Amino acid sequence: MLSTESTRFLAISLAVVAALALSLGAQFQKGAVSDHQKLKLSLSGGLNLKQLMQVLARPKWLSGLGFMVVGIVFQLAALTFAPLIVVQPIGAVALVFTAIINARVTRAVPNKATIVAIAFCVGGIGLFVSLASTVAHEVPIDDTKLIQVLITLGSILTLFGALFLFLKKKHGALSYIIGAGVLYGFVATLAKVVIQRIEQQQFEWLTLGCLVALAAAVSLGSWFVQNAYSSGPPDLVVAGLTVLDPIVAVLIAVVILNEAHAASLWVEMGFALSAVIAIVGVYLLSRVHPEMIREL
Repeated sequence: MLSTESTRFLAISLAVVAALALSLGAQFQKGAVSDHQKLKLSLSGGLNLKQLMQVLARPKWLSGLGFMVVGIVFQLAALTFAPLIVVQPIGAVALVFTAIINARVTRAVPNKATIVAIAFCVGGIGLFVSLASTVAHEVPIDDTKLIQVLITLGSILTLFGALFLFLKKKHGALSYIIGAGVLYGFVATLAKVVIQRIEQQQFEWLTLGCLVALAAAVSLGSWFVQNAYSSGPPDLVVAGLTVLDPIVAVLIAVVILNEAHAASLWVEMGFALSAVIAIVGVYLLSRVHPEMIREL
């Protein structure tokens, strides 16, 4: 039997491998969307269904999907060994991998402002993980908590559906990234919930409902991501996902799942500060990234 420290180290290691797979998947899928620029997409228009299907059929996009699947497998494995608030923020390492890979592919050396923005993202999430690892504890997930998660996700899906229906011509990369980041935060939460319910031997209709909700969140989130790739560099997309995703997942884990019930006031203040630092990093990256500047 592994100790708590050993299992958390294993979980963190698996999450780092998942982050690398995510980075490679993002680069391949962004490349597939970029190669399809004969569709003459505008920054605000995004992909319609026909354009999306054309992109999904490209071998490069399918290669990216393969890396994404590998990343998901390793991320799920990590979630079986440690609480959500420890594992999910590790994905921010993907931002560093993506920035390096994208710089080599595009031959665009990141400027100092971009490096500072990335440092804010990774530093904020790193601080969060350091704090979370000292106070995080898994607690049994009862039906009440499960219903609260599903109701919250349903409300978010309804809100996003309405916003993107009425404002579909008025948003660019950052809007899609925010939508995907929030939804993927729910995906991570629901995956952890299903894993824990199976471990508790409680696989029944509510758990099945979580799987259905997870599929819905993945589908809509993936559409947002592909639209983000059509109007922004991959490291900006990954930055948004790896910052917003864990923030949303952690909020659910703290408020609903009660994984940080042992946190002191100072630790909670540290959580808030680290989240602000990471969010500022994403905003700065959207303003100073060389590829975004060329698009403006």
